[in-house]
Amino acid sequence: MLYVVIAKDGTDEQAPARRAAVRAAHLENARRLQDSGRLVTGGALLDEQENMIGSMMIVDVASEDEARELVANDVYSAGEVWQEVQIWPYRKAL
Repeated sequence: MLYVVIAKDGTDEQAPARRAAVRAAHLENARRLQDSGRLVTGGALLDEQENMIGSMMIVDVASEDEARELVANDVYSAGEVWQEVQIWPYRKAL
């Protein structure tokens, strides 16, 4: 089943530094998830100045609980980058 994940970064002054500090590890994990077929696509959400302020992913997993587990196990969660996460079932039309 496909799920859309929207994960918003914190808005405090240290938020960009927290993201930068663990970004390489996050991308390494994302590549592993993509290689396993569980990450369909993903990328950064941007503000008007093109600063990264969150993430969007489409994951292909068995359940919402598994999608939540992927998010919880990501270094952006452990590093307190993501402060708000929303997950929705998704049906691809095109």
